Amino acid sequence: MRYNLLGNTGISVSEIAFGGVEIGLPYGPGIRNEQEMLNEKEAVHLLRNALDQGINFFDTARMYGKSEELMGEAFRGIRGEVVLCSKCRHLRDASGRLPDPEQLAVLIYQSLEESLKALRTDYLDVWMLHQADLEILQHETVCRVFQDIQKKGWARSIGASTYSVSESERAIRSGIWQVVQLPFNLLDQRQSAVFGLAGDQGVGLVARSVLLRGMLTRRGVHMQAPLAEIERHISKYRNLAASHHMELPEYATRFVLAQPQFAAVLVGIDKQEYLDRAVETADMELIAAFLLEGAIPFPDPEFIDIPYWDRMGWLE
Repeated sequence: MRYNLLGNTGISVSEIAFGGVEIGLPYGPGIRNEQEMLNEKEAVHLLRNALDQGINFFDTARMYGKSEELMGEAFRGIRGEVVLCSKCRHLRDASGRLPDPEQLAVLIYQSLEESLKALRTDYLDVWMLHQADLEILQHETVCRVFQDIQKKGWARSIGASTYSVSESERAIRSGIWQVVQLPFNLLDQRQSAVFGLAGDQGVGLVARSVLLRGMLTRRGVHMQAPLAEIERHISKYRNLAASHHMELPEYATRFVLAQPQFAAVLVGIDKQEYLDRAVETADMELIAAFLLEGAIPFPDPEFIDIPYWDRMGWLE
């Protein structure tokens, strides 16, 4: 396992980050309810195995069901051996509105307190905004409270989880957000537009959606009709990978690992075989140039909208 500095934070993280959403709630194609998830004992065992296998960077969120509690149990007594990243509760209400400044500050502090309690720690290595849109990224109260939390030692660094290129650019240029977690994968490579800027500003980048919620695995077949073009495009990657004796998840992960701008690549893990595969993939040499050249993104990236697909029921 290789380790990289997370921007200018001084924090060293494993190249593979353990994505904790899948152990916390039903998530991804083929996972419909809690009965199909790992139980608590299995999840804690998996987390400890990940640490034993060289992963020190663990990503979770207040909104990830029981994920924080499981990590708190898994790393009880060994907090100093892991880098914990969690994310604040969503700041907008069901109608999309932000609370007034006073209520907003209370919400952020309450969310942090809940996360610290669940994770059994008195600080986070990375504390992030979740679904950080342009207004939130520059909101005076949000910025002030996050910076105050860092000054008080409750977070070693602060950051934002973004969706669009414009959000990532705003976060990087702000001088406030030290870490940005953004989507990047074979199908959707738009965020490469901010790679140079992040390097210039010393902002740590973490890639997520590397397997696009399981679509770039063996689960990415027999999709619903609206996603037929996505499935056809994925099949091209699968065929290219197979022609070089490689499975699609390995190809997808190695493609992102080959981008030197990322300090870490977030991989959702809810099975020992997925953990083993992620660690083995990280230990491989960089992917061949012709496989990078074959990683042609989906021609209509604006169509790639996982939250929308979810609302439409296309991922069931």
